[in-house]
Amino acid sequence: MARKFFVGGNFKMNGTISGIKDIVQRLNEAKLDSNTEVVISPPSLYLLLTREHLRKEIEVAAQNCFDKPNGAYTGEISATQLFDSGIGWTLTGHSERRTILCEKDEFVANKTKAALDGGLGVILCIGETLEQREANETIKVVTHQLNAVADKTKDFSKIVIAYEPVWAIGTGKTASTEQGQEVHAEIRSWLRKTISSEAAEKTRVIYGGSVSEKNCRDLAKQEDIDGFLVGGASLKPACKFLSSACPK
Repeated sequence: MARKFFVGGNFKMNGTISGIKDIVQRLNEAKLDSNTEVVISPPSLYLLLTREHLRKEIEVAAQNCFDKPNGAYTGEISATQLFDSGIGWTLTGHSERRTILCEKDEFVANKTKAALDGGLGVILCIGETLEQREANETIKVVTHQLNAVADKTKDFSKIVIAYEPVWAIGTGKTASTEQGQEVHAEIRSWLRKTISSEAAEKTRVIYGGSVSEKNCRDLAKQEDIDGFLVGGASLKPACKFLSSACPK
């Protein structure tokens, strides 16, 4: 069974009202590939603006979601609130939150479970640092991150796994096609062993880390790479591959 290609655009803490409207207009006018699912993730301040003006077949994702449905958690946003606002997806576990905000694997897993319980789809980010790769610990690290989620839920039907080597995010460095395929194949093997054969067959595993129009086509040709999570490049007018990115 062919997995539908998935392209996510993570705007991070970037954008203005006019800038977001410009991106939305370009996406509304773009000719979408019917074989590609597109989801964009603006800062939380602009989620409703984006959802209101964006064509319905393109989904909107929050960049973060707390692990409680409501309560005295200043500055947080819940899956319940996102779902109520028409936001269908959220990111969890992005390396910038794991490192800068010290989010641990268990906390990421709790947030992932809360998001799923709240009716959201989840783009679950995992990946290793340069030090961990050089120590040959890549697979150990990403499977540990995945195991934390598997301890909370075995339902991966609404999870897209985004493998983002930390050393490649925003650095201009990119994992080679061979490196990317190797890790993605290991993730799919983990899905088969830990979740189910069906999950291994159906779960999309996408790549993130300095993805550009120049390297996406070679990466997309790999058997186990099912799409991309694009960072800063998704804000650029040249980033047309948000809407037509290299489907298999």
